Amino acid sequence: MISPRPLVWIFLTVAAWSGLLFHVSEAKNAEHDFIRCVPDMKVLFDPAKPIMTTVNLKGAYDHLDDFLGNPPRLSIADVGKSEVVQAELVGETLRLHWKTIGVSDITIRIENPKTEHALFDRVRLEAWTPNYTTMTFAVLGGLGIMLLGIKFMSDGLQSVAGSRLRNLIATVTDNRFTAVLVGVGVTMLTQSSTVTTVMVVSFINSQIMTFAQGIGVIMGANIGTTATAWLMSLNLVKYGLPVVGIASMFYMFSQVERTRLLAMVAMGLGLVFFGLQMMQQGFMPLRDLPEFTLWLESFSADTYMGIFLCVGAGCILTLIVHSSAAMVGITLSLASIGLISFESAAALVLGENIGTTITAVMASFGTSTNAKRAAYFHLLFNVTGVFWAICLFRVFFIPTVMWIVGTNPETGEILNPKIGVAVTHTIFNTLNTLLFLPLAGLAAKFLIAVIPDSKEKDTEQYLHTTLGKGRLDPPPIAIERSRVEILRMGESCTQLSGKVREILNAETPDQAIVDDAFRQEELLDRLQDEIIAFTTGMLADNVSLDIAETARQQLRMADELESISDYLVTILKSDRKLRKDGLEFPEPQRTDMKELHDAVDTYVSMIVQFYAGRKTNFNDLMSEVNSQGKSLTLKAKTIRNLFMKRMSEEKFDPLVVIAFNTQLNAYRRVREHAQNVAEAIAGVK
Repeated sequence: MISPRPLVWIFLTVAAWSGLLFHVSEAKNAEHDFIRCVPDMKVLFDPAKPIMTTVNLKGAYDHLDDFLGNPPRLSIADVGKSEVVQAELVGETLRLHWKTIGVSDITIRIENPKTEHALFDRVRLEAWTPNYTTMTFAVLGGLGIMLLGIKFMSDGLQSVAGSRLRNLIATVTDNRFTAVLVGVGVTMLTQSSTVTTVMVVSFINSQIMTFAQGIGVIMGANIGTTATAWLMSLNLVKYGLPVVGIASMFYMFSQVERTRLLAMVAMGLGLVFFGLQMMQQGFMPLRDLPEFTLWLESFSADTYMGIFLCVGAGCILTLIVHSSAAMVGITLSLASIGLISFESAAALVLGENIGTTITAVMASFGTSTNAKRAAYFHLLFNVTGVFWAICLFRVFFIPTVMWIVGTNPETGEILNPKIGVAVTHTIFNTLNTLLFLPLAGLAAKFLIAVIPDSKEKDTEQYLHTTLGKGRLDPPPIAIERSRVEILRMGESCTQLSGKVREILNAETPDQAIVDDAFRQEELLDRLQDEIIAFTTGMLADNVSLDIAETARQQLRMADELESISDYLVTILKSDRKLRKDGLEFPEPQRTDMKELHDAVDTYVSMIVQFYAGRKTNFNDLMSEVNSQGKSLTLKAKTIRNLFMKRMSEEKFDPLVVIAFNTQLNAYRRVREHAQNVAEAIAGVK
């Protein structure tokens, strides 16, 4: 057992030395009492133009007269080795001759001649020159990191709330208030009003939404995007890297998908804050550049011309950055370090609301008339809102925001410019939506008059999908768009079945209906190709397991529906060949085949309608599918047996027998592929 005595001696020795060091430190600090009277200085250094700075020390130390006596004895210490500045005292004036770029400290000794007691004033001196490369890299890097963070947040939130997002889309009705709420919710999940408006344009073009429904969603999107501004306005930039570090551990090592997705959201949030911090550091040196501050004065929102310039700058920069959220972040960075005034930041935000509409307008090129109207409504909505905001900018808008946030009673400036920018963004979009809600109908009529329907009827639109333009859609939105095309394939199959029935029942089929039936089958081939290209491209991206499973189900359904159309055309071709040879089925068999066709058609329609209705009672579906499927199989066997029995009693042309077996087999194949569609809907492997 170790004796405790040595441990006691060690403890006492350490305590004694600690006390001695503390005493020496206290004595040294007592000997040198430091004060801060002369402010630190920072000058813009130009080697071609030597700089000398003078400081009146008498004015700086007047308040020390009672303590040090009058006049105090001044001297300079700790500057002899400085390569940055040469300091000298001329009477009570400090002269600083700047020699090169760098940072140096000088210590001014202020001594009482009578008591010889001294105080020490330490001043930090910095000579600098702008490093535009470093500043540009910091701003661009911070912007890129922030954009990446916004994408991570958006993708993570969309994946976590994928089913909720699709349910929100499904709840859109002609009720404007409901549509506005859906727009708010979808934008908060996608973290981008641009994504929401582009989504609305594509949905209207794909006939998922009507023009009237899209108007409400667009107005709600403008309110939803203010959540990003509030998020960025939080003073949490210093926590950006720790959040990224901790979240990345969960993202890399967690085996639970939901945990990984939430970690992606947290990583995105951390990257947004870190990007803001980098941009602030990049912009910071600009405060000390006289040329830059002079240039910024031309964009000051003190006059209406300055307001228009700021609005225009915000609009153009948003077009360049291609993200209103990123531009709001830049505006927050500039306002937070005092590089621009709050009024200028507010005017920039107004311009950013116009700039964000251009993406939706560009996305509407080549789309349907209603999709174009939706895109131009977004432009009209924001431009009109910015117009009234500019008119009331100085008399209502800015005073209201400053009243909400609060001002400094001495300077009259807003207390927190970052919160002020977020409040500005929220007030503008909320008031604009409230003002437009009663006028939405008039705006719709105006756009219908300005953008009339195309002379070419939209009936030809079903010949082409819009999926090729949806690759930038978030996965929950993309999977909904491909669902619409799958549903279109199902409806086309039922339409094709109806045309085949009409042709089979006619004594002399209409050639136009026959040609239309063949075109319908070609349409289904084209739809399948586009759905496969779109869905496989989506699966190549980083999507959630839920989205991936739904995409695979859609691929399976597209293949099965296309096979159904092939067999329906096989029946049509068989009938055409039989008629060409002047042959037909006996009357009993014709009646049996008509009944079988109607039964198979009902079977396919039942499955398609189940999918269209977004029903989830899959057990009931499969029970009904299996029951009707067995009934159809039995019916087909009965028809075949009756025909075989009649063949033994009568002689038939071989072409009739071949056609009969071909069509009967085709109906059985249609039934099988329809059952496969139902299994894909229900998730049966």
